[in-house]
Order: sequence, then structure tokens, then C-alpha cells
Amino acid sequence: MARDGTRLEKPTRRDYITYGGAVVGGGLLAGCTADGDSEATSTPTEEETTTETETPADTSYSVTMSPATEVAFEQPPENVLTILPHHADMAVAAGHGNAISSMLYNPEYNDTIWNKFLTRLPGVSVDWADLEGTWNPSKELLYELESDLHLADPAYMTTMQAWSTDDVEEIRENVAPWFGNTFSNAHKEPPSEWADWYEYYTLWEIFEKVARVFRAEARYEALADVRAEVLASIEANLPPEDERPTAAMVILVDSEDSMYVYALNGPGFLTAHTRPLGATDVFADVRTESTVDFEALIEADPDVILCLAGMSEFRHVTKTRDRLADDSTTQSLSAVQNGRIHTQGGRNQGPLMNLFQLEMTAKQLYPDVFGEWPTYTDGSYPEIPADEQLFDRQRVADIVNGESRSA
Repeated sequence: MARDGTRLEKPTRRDYITYGGAVVGGGLLAGCTADGDSEATSTPTEEETTTETETPADTSYSVTMSPATEVAFEQPPENVLTILPHHADMAVAAGHGNAISSMLYNPEYNDTIWNKFLTRLPGVSVDWADLEGTWNPSKELLYELESDLHLADPAYMTTMQAWSTDDVEEIRENVAPWFGNTFSNAHKEPPSEWADWYEYYTLWEIFEKVARVFRAEARYEALADVRAEVLASIEANLPPEDERPTAAMVILVDSEDSMYVYALNGPGFLTAHTRPLGATDVFADVRTESTVDFEALIEADPDVILCLAGMSEFRHVTKTRDRLADDSTTQSLSAVQNGRIHTQGGRNQGPLMNLFQLEMTAKQLYPDVFGEWPTYTDGSYPEIPADEQLFDRQRVADIVNGESRSA
């Protein structure tokens, strides 16, 4: 109770994050004890004086990433909003998956796909299906969520119809900061008001910064070591360029003899699992995410067809296999004849999805080098014999779960 008789509100966690322990511990509590009885207001001993006036150690830290620039923290956030799953995957990899409390892009779909991969990591899973959030939300929703951090790209947020740069700034000032980067996905052009200071990063550079937000630098280093070993194995065993397969990554268009095509070797983290494998992209000259017809596919005749989102019910790889095999114009395709139509996982991958997709794509493109990829029909990421795995599942699980000495 304050001296004027008004009730002091209990300090919230947001107060602590914003102002630090010194204000909460020194100012508010001092005001409450001033009106106590004579015993409470007696002159403190020297020992008591020392304890009450001791200044807590400064635990604040900051992390810098474009476009949000520098963001300061008192402690790792515990109530986090995100938009796309690459940031959420990073939080999981940093050992703070439980902090993700809302997701604006299709949390049920992302939950299904990610768990199909993470089931191979003992003790690691995500629980995103019932997260609150919707695409193009109102500002009121973000006020209601009261997140500690918006683990999302503020520039990307302004691509939603209901959001302007002023709205993003309002939420930053009144709710919580933004911290994320999305246009690095394919080095896409950000909205004009962000373009002057926008920077592109690799997937693992973004993860390093997100890991620092959660004070999980050791986990980042340990997982980066795993990735480096996977890449070293791939680079050491790739055949010469003229012996590599041709490939296409596609999504068939419903009720039309056409498909969307996606880059294999372009810049950005959407291709962080295909670019290192160096296959020849038969549609390299076609703008990614545009469409081509079946005639163009027949002319290109790739050795391997990779089906984006092929583990999802709507875009399932078996539908693509059946459709191309049943169509008289496409059933003679090399990929159809040789049974080399394979599923992919998620383009907006974080570090955990990236490790699995490097392995699966290496096997899909180079089975004679990295071992056969089991024909996927349904369910989880296939079980791979231990001696054919490109990374140790238990090692990665231990890192994520904080059970590794290096994490």
C-alpha cells in the first residue's frame, strides 16, 4: 500500500522485462514497507542495510538482426508469437519450443508436417495444432495475446492487408518487440519502406541470432557442428557435375495439365537443402513459383521429380505419382518409369527440418552414393538404417533437450 492510500499493482513479468529487477525490487517493495508497524520501520542493522541497497547484477543483453535492428532483453522470452514455421523450428532447436504460444500461418498444418520429421528425434516434438492465431490478424488480437516477443519479420507483417508500418510500430511500442527475418527465404524484395536497411541472411545465420535471444548459444554451436558434418559428407561424395541427375521441384495444379515450379539452386533458405546437392534444375530459367504445362515437363524430362508439400494430404506425393503415371502424355517420363517421384517436407524450414531434408534429398538424388530413399507412401519420415543416416538422431535430440555436454 502506498503512502497516499492507493493500492500498488503487483509488478508483472512485462514490468520486469522492461525495467529490470532493480526497479521492481527496490522501488515498489520499498513503498510497501514504509507504512508498516514500528518494528517494520525501525532502523535497519548494517547487515540489513547492505542487503536492501545491494544492486542486482545486470543480466540484460541485446541481439541485432535486420530489419528489427537491435532488441534488448532481460531474460529469454516465454510467450512468443510467430508467423511462419522457420522461426518456430528455431525456437524448438534452441530448447524453447514451449515459448511458441501463437502462430499466424496454418499451425495445424505445420504441426502435422513437423511432427512427421521430429518423431525420429527421441523426446522432441511440437504442439502447434491448437495455437491461437490467424493470417492477417487484427491489432486487437496481438494486444490480447500480450506476447513477450513477436518472433516474426516486421517487414513481412506489412504484406498483410490489414497491417501498415505504423501498425507494426504501435505493437512494438505497446506490446513487445519484433525479431525475425523472412525475405531471406529467396532474397525477395521487401516492401519499399523497409528496403534501405534490409539484409539477407542464411538460415543458420538467422538461427544463430534466434538462439542468442533464448540464451541457447551452446545448442546453436552443437547443431551447427552436426550440419557442418552433414555438408562435409555431401561435398566429399558428390559426383562430378556432368554425372549428376536432372531434377524439378513441382506442385501439380488441380484440374489442369500444368504445375508450379520451384527453384532448386536459387538463393535463400528455401533451397538450403537442395542447393548444396548441386543437381541440374531443368527449370532453372523459369521464375520460381510460376507455372509450366505438361508439355514443358515432357520436353525437360527430369530424372527426378521432387513434390513440394508431398507429405500433406492435399498435395500428397502419391497423387502426383498416380496422376503422371495415368496420363498418356506423361507416363513415359523418366522419373515415372524409374520410380523417382519423391516427397519433400517444408520450404520454410528451420535448422531441424533442414538436417532431415538435407539427408532425404541427398538420398533421393544420389541413392548410389548416400543410400536408397524408401518409397514414401504415408506416415512419418521413414526409418533409415543407422549406418545410412547422415546424422545421428540421438545426438541431435540430446542437443535440443539440453542433455548433450556440448549444449
